[in-house]
Amino acid sequence: MKSTHTKRLMTMTLVWTGCFILSALAQVLLLTPQKNSKKQFKKQLDEKKQIYASLVKLTQEKNQIQLKQQIEQLQTGVKDFVTDFGSLANLTFDIGQIANEKKVTSFNIKTKEDSTVSRTPNRNYIAESRLDVSFVAGFNQFAAFLNALERHQPVIFVNKFTITRSERNEAGHEVSMDLSVFVRKQQDS
Repeated sequence: MKSTHTKRLMTMTLVWTGCFILSALAQVLLLTPQKNSKKQFKKQLDEKKQIYASLVKLTQEKNQIQLKQQIEQLQTGVKDFVTDFGSLANLTFDIGQIANEKKVTSFNIKTKEDSTVSRTPNRNYIAESRLDVSFVAGFNQFAAFLNALERHQPVIFVNKFTITRSERNEAGHEVSMDLSVFVRKQQDS
C-alpha cells in the first residue's frame, strides 16, 4: 500500500512541477510581451493626452490673446535688429551722418558686392548685407563712432575692424571696418 501511495505522490509532484514550469513559461512567453505592449500603449496615450491638453489650452480665448500679445512684442523687437530692403540706402546715409557728427575724415562706405542681401540657406525671411567702411580718425573719434554704431537701430554688427597707426602723431589713424546688417527679404506675393 505504501508503494502505491508513494507512486501517486511522486506522480502528483511531477505533474504539479510540470504544471508550474508550463505556467512560468506561459507567463514569460505570453504575458510579459503583453505587459510591455500595454506600457508602450499607455505611454503613447499619455503623450496624446498632453498634446490634446495643450491644444485645448491654445484654443481658449484668454490664451489666444496672450499669444497674440507675445507675437506683437516679438515683432516689435525684431524691428530693432532688422531693416527693410528699401531702407538699406537710408542706413548707409545714417552711417555717413554718424561719421560727420564724430568728425572723422576721408570717410568712405560701400556695399560689398558679393554679399548684398546674401542668400544664406535656411534663412527664409532674413538676409545679411555687409558694408565696408573706411575713414581717418583719432582714437577718441574712433571710439565715439563705434559707440554710436552700437547704439544705432536697427543694430549694426561690427564683424571686424583694423586700425593702422599713422606715421605722424597729429594726423588720425586709418580705420577700416567690416559691418553687417540684417535685412528682411522681399517676399514673393
